[in-house]
Amino acid sequence: MKKLTCLVMILTAIITQAQSVWKVDQSHSSINFAIAHLVISETTGSFDKFNIEATTEDNFVNPAFNVSIETASINTKNNYRDEHLRAPDFFNAKEHEAITFKSTVYKKLEGNNFSITGNITIKGITKTITFKGKLNGVITDSRSKKKKAGLKLTATIDKDIFDIGKGNVSLGKEVAITIHLEMVKQS
Repeated sequence: MKKLTCLVMILTAIITQAQSVWKVDQSHSSINFAIAHLVISETTGSFDKFNIEATTEDNFVNPAFNVSIETASINTKNNYRDEHLRAPDFFNAKEHEAITFKSTVYKKLEGNNFSITGNITIKGITKTITFKGKLNGVITDSRSKKKKAGLKLTATIDKDIFDIGKGNVSLGKEVAITIHLEMVKQS
C-alpha cells in the first residue's frame, strides 16, 4: 500500500510539473473586431482591458484558455458610438461587466495551426464558439529571460444571437474577431 501511495504522489507531481500557466502581456496583445456598416464599409474597434490565462503542456502545447474582457473597455475611437455600444441595446455594460470565454476542446491542425472551441458568454447569453488559431512561435525573451508565446486567433459571431444591436439595420449581423496574443510563461 505504501508503494502505491508513493507512486501516486510521484505521478501527481510529474503531471502537475508538466502543466504551465501563461498570462497575457497586454502591452503586446489586442482583441479586435470588425462589422459591416451600411453594407458599404466596415467599422472596427477593440476591447482595451482583458485578462487571459492559458494552462498548457510544455512549449504551449494543448492550451486551455480562460478569458475575461471588460465590456466597458470597448473602443471604436468615437466616444459617442462607444457610449451607445455600452448601452442596454448593445452590450449593456453596467449589467454585464464582462465577456467571458472558457475553452473546452483544443484540436491540433496542420503545421502551427489549431482550433480552440469553448463557451463564450456575452450579455448573459452563453454559446459555443470555435476560434481558428496559429501559434506563431515560442521563444525565450532575451531581456526578461521568460518564455513567451505568440498567437493569432480568429472567429466570426452572429451579434443577433447575443442580442447585441438586434434589429439595427445599419449594421451587419456578422462580427469578425481577431485576437493577437503574446503570452508569458509564469515561473
